[in-house]
Amino acid sequence: MVAIARRQRWQDVLFHRGTQAFSLLVLAALLGIIVSLFLNAWPTFKTFGLKFLWTAEWDIINEQFGAAIAVVGTVLSASIALFIAVPLAFGIALFLTENCPTWLRRPLGTAIELLAAVPSIIYGMFGLFVFAPIFADFIQTPLQSLLGGMPLIGWMFGGAINGMGILAAGIVLAFMILPYIAAVMRDVFEIVPPILRESAYGLGCTTWEVVRRVVLPYTQKGVIGGIMLGLGRALGETMAVTFVIGNANRMPTSLFSPGTSIASVLANEFGEAADLHLSTLFALGFLLFVITFVVLALAKIMILRAERAKGT
Repeated sequence: MVAIARRQRWQDVLFHRGTQAFSLLVLAALLGIIVSLFLNAWPTFKTFGLKFLWTAEWDIINEQFGAAIAVVGTVLSASIALFIAVPLAFGIALFLTENCPTWLRRPLGTAIELLAAVPSIIYGMFGLFVFAPIFADFIQTPLQSLLGGMPLIGWMFGGAINGMGILAAGIVLAFMILPYIAAVMRDVFEIVPPILRESAYGLGCTTWEVVRRVVLPYTQKGVIGGIMLGLGRALGETMAVTFVIGNANRMPTSLFSPGTSIASVLANEFGEAADLHLSTLFALGFLLFVITFVVLALAKIMILRAERAKGT
């Protein structure tokens, strides 16, 4: 018995140290990425200083660079994608867990999850060759005709009608992140104890009241986590955005105007960059990392505040 206890103790120690080493390895890789990005980006930060963040110039010949255009394009396209994808994902997850017939639940859920397995370049090709012509003829043209001349909001629908631009990139991104958010929401909705749902229905609550007062409060962390997962995918997406955003190094003036994003700039220019230009691309990558970190930190703060509010 003593030998068995000693062996089990050593097994626990080895298991503990092994899992600890795996965790530290991930942390070391993360720190390595941060340090390598910053070191390679340092010449750009040293040359341009903080004004690099809000400068809109991008002149490769004269080596004058600014990150404002790429940052604005990244944030706008990701915000549009989130604005479209979150309500759709919530509706899909709600239907699958609350209203969907049993015979349809599994095949429909599997079909949605399969969308996450489609490579991003396929979304980009679909966006360029299929979605862009349809978008130009049936969405951009009616929107510009109907809203382009209106005061206050008319400027949002100006520009050339060619099927590409900030709004097109946001819509394609929405289709990309939709299965991730919907799958996470569906999974967390399913873990709500049935007794909570049954109790609410027994009190006379409607389905929407059960979702709003029981399901969402119980699954708040998972829902926010799924949304942040989709946002992280949207911020860092490369090929799909590169195909449809227009790749114009100028500040977008409307939803239809072409623009660029950090990821698309890296994809288009990294292969031919050198010297300060190459350092600037590393600086853009570092900024993308910082933006993602800030978004995740804000999500964590939101969760902590909500948990604290519950406790009080």
